[in-house]
Amino acid sequence: MLFRSELRLVSLLANRNSHQSSTLRGEMEQKGVQLDRETFSCSICLDPLKDPVSIPCGHNYCMNCIKSHWDEEDQKGIYSCPQCRKTFIPRPVLEKNTMLAELVEQLKKTGLQAAPADHCYAGPEDVACDVCTGRKLKAFKSCINCPASYCEKHLQLHYDVAPLKKHKLVEPSKKLQENICSRHDEVMKIFCRTDQQSICYLCTLDEHKGHDTVSAAAERTEKQKEVEVMLENIQQTIQERRKDVELLRQELKAMAHSADKTVEDSREIFTEMIRLLQKRSSDVEQLVRSQQETEESRVKDVEEKLEQQITELERKGSELKQLLNTEDHNQFLHNYPSLPPPSESTHSSSIKIRPLRNFDGVKAAVTETREKLQDILRETWTNISVTVTEVDVLLPQPEPKTRDEFRKYSCEITLDPNTANTRLLLSEGNRKVTLMKQPQSYSDHPDRFTGCWQVLSRESLTGRCYWEVERRGRGVYVAVAYKNISRAGRSNECLFGFNDKSWSLYCYTNSYTFIHNKVKTPVSGPGSSRVGVYLDHRAGLLSFYSVSETMTLLHRVQTTFTQPLYAGLWLFYGVGATAELMKVK
Repeated sequence: MLFRSELRLVSLLANRNSHQSSTLRGEMEQKGVQLDRETFSCSICLDPLKDPVSIPCGHNYCMNCIKSHWDEEDQKGIYSCPQCRKTFIPRPVLEKNTMLAELVEQLKKTGLQAAPADHCYAGPEDVACDVCTGRKLKAFKSCINCPASYCEKHLQLHYDVAPLKKHKLVEPSKKLQENICSRHDEVMKIFCRTDQQSICYLCTLDEHKGHDTVSAAAERTEKQKEVEVMLENIQQTIQERRKDVELLRQELKAMAHSADKTVEDSREIFTEMIRLLQKRSSDVEQLVRSQQETEESRVKDVEEKLEQQITELERKGSELKQLLNTEDHNQFLHNYPSLPPPSESTHSSSIKIRPLRNFDGVKAAVTETREKLQDILRETWTNISVTVTEVDVLLPQPEPKTRDEFRKYSCEITLDPNTANTRLLLSEGNRKVTLMKQPQSYSDHPDRFTGCWQVLSRESLTGRCYWEVERRGRGVYVAVAYKNISRAGRSNECLFGFNDKSWSLYCYTNSYTFIHNKVKTPVSGPGSSRVGVYLDHRAGLLSFYSVSETMTLLHRVQTTFTQPLYAGLWLFYGVGATAELMKVK
């Protein structure tokens, strides 16, 4: 075939030019003998041998180099070979190796100064020159038309010979045979658009006859335009992604600055609050001690007066005893008028002493303050945590699709007994609620629903959450609500779904209705005793699902939640109806 003839021509021309350089060099290459710089170089000076001499061990050196080396060893009297370390005694006599000298000179004249370095030879992973004999050099280019690969020396003919100048040269490739038709052993220069494959010109005469064919170059030009458009799109996408990366970095930097300032400001605020509490504690202590001192002073004054009265009364008592002990009647009667009249203090006390009182009331007042402060901190902490979690640099993540994906966001929710209507009985660790005929013995609480059979969860819901409700009964509302939803009575402000503070899915046997702010939306979907609820608080997404062997979306809400949400259940009617917050496994 044509390409095989051209390859032979290239090989013959290359070998002919190489042979003209030196018959000796050609014979040695054919035998695989490599002539490189190291073969004719002195291992001492590393230059080509000059006045080469051979020493007894067979190694060759420049005469001056080995002389200088042995001159340094004269003092030891032992002479060695710099390469094999073999020693000689006495010092060998050096004679010029005329044959080696002529060979070096001849090689210099023919231009073989040095063979290629090792890194120029083809390794297992390299593309080798197809013309080189013996140890092959790395290919510099591959020719599509030949097809063959050439080192720089053997490639020269493609630049010098007219027929070869028209060949297509590409980077070295091991896949040149893929350009050869396996049936006709010809170069495939045609592209069949009908079968979308490369073919040779003989293929157009048989199995691809009548097909839509063009030259491979023409098809390449068209496809290249598509690739260029794709590349342009990729480059544009890369630029957009780089802008996104830079924007993210700026956002993170801004967020870090905001976080540092927020932490600093919060620390100052809480430090001020602590200082106020410490001052109030000091005020209470000072007030108690001041009152203690005042009362102690008053009591001490009264005590001194009482002590004086006791002394005076004891003196008078002594005089009366002395009078009583007088045996002479006349003397007794004589002294009696001199006694002072009895005063009121002698038989009644003017001091009014209250029952024992202490400062226990102060402790109770401080305790009440602490409890109120704890309630405030608990409520404000929820708002703070929601505000913090709403700081989101990235866009919301897509909603899960499968139940396994939803499980990743499952949360443990319990019902709050303080919110349960008295007709509702909580069980199963406060996860299950049952509608009872008789009221339950719950204590009064401001959070309790008084007019409707509803209950809220104890836990607030923020971030991404998923939970499931198993229901038994004809009418069950599955809802979410803000904590500040009204609790007293049966007005719309209390009922799940009938105000702007709650969202509810009413499940009636096998039908559903979504309700928010008194607006009712019929919902179609497969009946199931289990309802799944997915909440993405930051994204303002609330979804209800019918859960069985598969999950079916019933209704989705897209809004903005301004407060933490709480899961809610409303058993509309039917004594014995139940709803349970299930553990999602």
